[in-house]
Formats: sequence, structure tokens, C-alpha cells
Amino acid sequence: MTRQLHSPGSDPRHVSLVALPDAVVSTLSGIYDVMNAFTLMNLPNPKAPFRIEIVGEKTGLLELASGVPIQVQRPVAEIKTTDIVIVPSVLLRPEGWKKGRYPGLVDWLRTMYDGGAVLCSACSGIFLLAETGLFDGKEATVHFGYAGAFAAAYPAVPVHPERVLIISGAREELVSSGASTSWHDMALYLIARYAGATAAQEVARLYALQWHQEGLTPYIVFEGKRDHGDGDIQSAQQWLDTHFSVAHPVEEMIKRSRLAERTFKRRFTQATGLTPLAYVQRLRIEDAKRRLERTEAPIDKISWQVGYEDAAFFRRLFKRTTGMAPGAYRKRFRIPDFARP
Repeated sequence: MTRQLHSPGSDPRHVSLVALPDAVVSTLSGIYDVMNAFTLMNLPNPKAPFRIEIVGEKTGLLELASGVPIQVQRPVAEIKTTDIVIVPSVLLRPEGWKKGRYPGLVDWLRTMYDGGAVLCSACSGIFLLAETGLFDGKEATVHFGYAGAFAAAYPAVPVHPERVLIISGAREELVSSGASTSWHDMALYLIARYAGATAAQEVARLYALQWHQEGLTPYIVFEGKRDHGDGDIQSAQQWLDTHFSVAHPVEEMIKRSRLAERTFKRRFTQATGLTPLAYVQRLRIEDAKRRLERTEAPIDKISWQVGYEDAAFFRRLFKRTTGMAPGAYRKRFRIPDFARP
């Protein structure tokens, strides 16, 4: 059960929500409103558990990544201590994250941490927090689309993009949330941590928020690695793109490659990071996901369409790969009737 660390008679926790030019307005404003729910919506709570401010390098209007300006309420230079720091999602440009652009913010984050603050990131906000070095050797999560860029920029931080929320550190002082709207989970977690589970449930109900309890694996689209430079394996992958559902695809690939079986399997695994069989399974499951989302075909038929005669095996493989049973996946991700042409 979640511990309630905030009592009605205690002072509200000070939350510093960091605004920087790379920030995404939807995440920043969404976190602000949800954390402020006790004040904005007059929830039945004797005293709001948080006092939240939008902070930045200087006060005034700041244009965010989407071109929308937001008011920075207080400069970080004036903040000597805070309880919680939240860095919202940032938009990565094609050139990736450039370190060293915000030395003042990075130094301030370290100072707040030394003073006992809990540091939180929403999605790609971890790029700024990781620059402090405080996450080195500590597990974190990030948007799965940015996982490769993050691992390259911060190899000392073990990253798990399939996880929704990760709490690290000896005093649970490093919090990161994964892809996009999983900041909902982070905000609800902080409310539960400091105001109790009942308060978190009330806010979730008010805003119709849902915990991503199944993780983020169902949202990740498999794309096989192609930049490995092995021409024979690239040819095999191209063939698989349209032939993954045939009987015995691995044997067929080996025959078409004219390589020895052991050589082919070794080079395929080295190039793609997956064995040939695992790669075929990922392609088949990805195709099954699209069929579950877009058609009404029975699951047994989809199993056959993607290459599995044994529907029971397909169901087990699908759940092992995505974390959800095929029926549950369809219920969660199918296109609703009102959105169909």
C-alpha cells in the first residue's frame, strides 16, 4: 500500500516544473494542471499537497518547442530549495540532444538534489536530468523512439524504454516516466506518494486518467535493424518483409542466401541482434497486431494468416512478446467504430 507522506496539517510540497525552450507544451501544461487538481477542481482535501511553480532560467514569456509561449513564474537562481523537480518532455531535433546548452539548469538540478529534492522526468526530459550525472548507474526509462539516442548520449545510464515508470536511488529520489502520456503515471504516482492512494484515485477519476499497468511493450512497433552493413543479411530481411508467413521461413532464407546454415545464423544474429527465428516471430506478431487493430477476423484466423497453424502457441507467443493476450490487445487498441471511414 502506498505510504501517505503528506498530512492535512503539513505545508504543501514545493514542486518546480522546469520550462526550457526544448520543452513540449502539452506535457508541461498537463502536469501543471494535474498536480494542481486539488486547487483547480476544489477536490475534497483539507489542504492541497503541492505548491507548483513553472521555473526556468529567467522569468517572463518563453517560447517552447512547438512555438507556444508559456509564462515562467520564477527564475531558478532564486530557488534555494525545493521538494520535487519535474522536467517535462523535450523535443529532440534531427541532430539529437546537444549537451552543455543549459549549464545553469544542470548546476541548479544538482544543487536541488543535494538539498534533498526528488528529481523527475517525463518522457524525454531525462536527457536534461541525465546531464547531471546523477542517473549514472541508476535505471531509467525514456520514450522508446528516443531510446537509441539516449543510450548513445548516456551509456552509463541503464535505460528500459518498455517500462512506464522507474523509481531509482537509495531514497527513491530519481523518477523517470516513459513514452509520451506515461507522465500521467508519474503525476499519479507523486500524488499517491505524498497525498495517498485515495487522492490519486480521485484525480485519476476526475481527469479520466489510466495507469499503463500493462507496460509500454504493446505500443512499441518492431523495426528490424538495417544499418549493419551485411548485404546478404539485408537481402534476407527484405525477403522476409513480404514472406514471413510462409512455412519454414528460416530454412528458406538459408537456402536463398547460399550460405552455410551455421554461418547464416551467426551473421544474422550478429547483424540484427536477434536469431533468425526470433526475428521471424517479431515480424509475425507485428502483423498480427495490425490485424487485431484493423479487422474483425477471429484470432484463430489471424494466427493462420501470420504463419501459425497452432492457435494456442500463437496466443502464448503473442502474450510473451507484447505483454497482453490477443483479445486484450484488440480491446485496447482496435480502432473504434466512430473513427472508421
